[in-house]
Amino acid sequence: MSGEMEPAAEGAGSISMDRRYDSMLKSLLSSAVIALGMVGPAMAQERIRISSDWGEVTADLADNEAAKSLAQTLPLTIEMSDHLRQEKTGNLPSALPELARQRDFSIGTLGLWSSDHFVIYYRSGRVPAPGIIVLGQVTGDVSIFDRPGPVTVRVERTD
Repeated sequence: MSGEMEPAAEGAGSISMDRRYDSMLKSLLSSAVIALGMVGPAMAQERIRISSDWGEVTADLADNEAAKSLAQTLPLTIEMSDHLRQEKTGNLPSALPELARQRDFSIGTLGLWSSDHFVIYYRSGRVPAPGIIVLGQVTGDVSIFDRPGPVTVRVERTD
């Protein structure tokens, strides 16, 4: 046998092949749906809302232990002050897990400067060592925080 398949003859043989093909396709699609259902929740990002008298933004939390710990403490009210005209900073009620840090940040980065020091960056830049732990990324217009002075924010899970 050369490995080539002959075309199915018209009639009863081709109906049988069609049924086997349909059955195999249904089985494959069912398996794919089940597999996607199993990984879907694990891949979903936690979304939070950050609101103040100045406006409201949403943010997607990072997939790390510090962000997961933050989500477990919500809702929170945080008194924040302006720092270096690039960020709002405030203290969390408790420390979050220490993780790998980075020095660069972009507009909308949510981070930790120390284990309980929450930061919302409204400009991009670079911080000195040891850097920040990234908690997430604002998806809304973070420029609402680009003004001098303190602000009280409410951080909570979205529905």
